[in-house]
Amino acid sequence: MTSMMHMAIEELELFTTAIERWDINAMEPLPEYMKNCLQGSPLDVYDAIEKDMVYKEDCTALIMQKEAMKISVRNFNIEARWSDQNYVPTMEEYLSVALPSCGYLTLAATSFVGMGDIVTKESFEWVLSNPKIIKASSIINRLMDDTVGHKDEQKRKHVASAVECYMKQHGTSEEEVVKLFGEQVANAWKDINEEFIKPTAVPMPLLERVLNLARVMDLLYKEADSYTNSHLMKDHVASLLKDPVQL
Repeated sequence: MTSMMHMAIEELELFTTAIERWDINAMEPLPEYMKNCLQGSPLDVYDAIEKDMVYKEDCTALIMQKEAMKISVRNFNIEARWSDQNYVPTMEEYLSVALPSCGYLTLAATSFVGMGDIVTKESFEWVLSNPKIIKASSIINRLMDDTVGHKDEQKRKHVASAVECYMKQHGTSEEEVVKLFGEQVANAWKDINEEFIKPTAVPMPLLERVLNLARVMDLLYKEADSYTNSHLMKDHVASLLKDPVQL
């Protein structure tokens, strides 16, 4: 089992390198299942976007999107190594990896594509600089996710969550950690509100995209881990399709 785990980690290192290079030729050393994963998503998806961007003579969005994806994959790799080594980092070390790995920055950057001239090179640079609203939204995502999902995650081979990291570092109970994280999530919402005070760092429609993604995270993790247990979202999806809100 140990040798298989180390083999998987070595394969993941190759996968990370392929993403970093963003080159179809970098797939050659990968096992077949990873080639299928990499070629189907994200390479094919981004190639399709690239054709559209080139047609519109604007490749800035694609370049920035790729950088956001690379950030996520680098941190996925670190988490996999932590899991392989049964390593429980300090809370500070954990958040330095787990906030970017939650994918929020990547989602925000991707959501800007197709919004027209309102999105500029500076807009993408702003996202990739990890501004306060992105940090706050990532905290909401990560802490709410870890709070409701960590028990099920720890039943299988999984990296330590924020809950385990904080409990080990500070010797606190799970109940105390959950209360503290709830307070930090509330403060993160205040940071998001602050970013909407004019003048804003970027146009309001872009801030609204980031805000709406945070709202999705709140919905997914408010009661349970509805991202992992997607069947819990059935009623919400049905409600959206059958009884859409009139704008």
